[in-house]
Amino acid sequence: MAAASDLAFAPWDPAFLADPYPAYAELRARGRVFYFEPTDQWLVPHHADVSALLRDRRLGRTYQHRFTHEDFGRTAPDPEHEPFHTLNDHGMLDLEPPDHTRIRRLVSKAFTPRTVERLKPYVDKLAGDLVAALAEAGGGDLLTDVAEPLPVAVIAEMLGIPEPDRAPLRPWSADICGMYELKPSQETAARAVRASVEFSDCLRELIAQRRKAPGEDLISGLIAAHDEGDRLTEQEMISTAVLLLNAGHEATVNATVNGWWALLRNPGQLAALRADHSLVPSAVEELMRYDTPLQLFERWVLDEIEIDGTTIPRGAEIAMLFGSANHDDQVFAAPERLDLTRRDNPHISFSAGIHYCIGAPLARIELAASMRALLEKAPTLALAEEPERTPNFVIRGLRGLSVRVG
Repeated sequence: MAAASDLAFAPWDPAFLADPYPAYAELRARGRVFYFEPTDQWLVPHHADVSALLRDRRLGRTYQHRFTHEDFGRTAPDPEHEPFHTLNDHGMLDLEPPDHTRIRRLVSKAFTPRTVERLKPYVDKLAGDLVAALAEAGGGDLLTDVAEPLPVAVIAEMLGIPEPDRAPLRPWSADICGMYELKPSQETAARAVRASVEFSDCLRELIAQRRKAPGEDLISGLIAAHDEGDRLTEQEMISTAVLLLNAGHEATVNATVNGWWALLRNPGQLAALRADHSLVPSAVEELMRYDTPLQLFERWVLDEIEIDGTTIPRGAEIAMLFGSANHDDQVFAAPERLDLTRRDNPHISFSAGIHYCIGAPLARIELAASMRALLEKAPTLALAEEPERTPNFVIRGLRGLSVRVG
């Protein structure tokens, strides 16, 4: 078994971050699982393995429902980071059944196909207004002018966060999500802790207001469910709201800018899309696959497993490489080619199993709405300057995407 460090996997190297896909191809060619000493993780690069492991109940997003830190052979988190971990560990993404099942059942009522479809006119209008402003200005930053405000406004509207209180949501989210990178720095941790405290305080105040004056929003719905007998603590409400805001826009923001940067680098595909807007649904799926916004997803090994003759012991951590799985030539024909007409596209950008992204239908509506608005209202959109990648690996995005229109 080769070690990942012997190969081209280098998640802190700017050259790797610019284009990790050749390194992934090398990993897949060399084997099915690799130990990566710098992060003490087992990397899994193949689509079949990643897909199976996402559904394997011997793995978990947490281990604390079964083991103490000591029993599991892990060190407890730094006490100074406690506000972040309290916030993170009570969200359903980092819980296992029965707590995960209980919270997801309540939240899923807000994400039924019928509920999400009712949001479509609001999403379409907002996307159209944002793009119209971009076009009228002759261009701007696609990230800050369209990609960020659209999903942030939609999820804030669902949660019932008043418009005047929305400005810090994106910065808070970015600071919290910094902790999901590999080996975050102390500075990153300090920002995440501060954001966790401020975001939690904001939501605690909102929950208190909704208890006195309920609305039609999700926060009010969670309070009502609790009052009707479904056990949901205030911390679970806060953590759920933060998770929905973070997960509800981070992937959409990065999928938007990664996707348009890919289109602008593939003018033939962009021309085909401009000529035939019926390609939008398959284009959304292909762009999510082609440059995956979430490159890595982690699981703890709760019970020993074996991959290709290698035993992974209890207490180890598995790092599933979504970006690599989405470029596996055993599943995708010519995976390095952007093909907006690709029909057989079982990408795993929204994960799988019990932690499959609950907001996937909404994300698809948002991505399609912004794409259609840009095609219709900014048909001459072109690159104004070469973008710069963020220095992150796990959450893959751009610092900005400067474009001109007309």
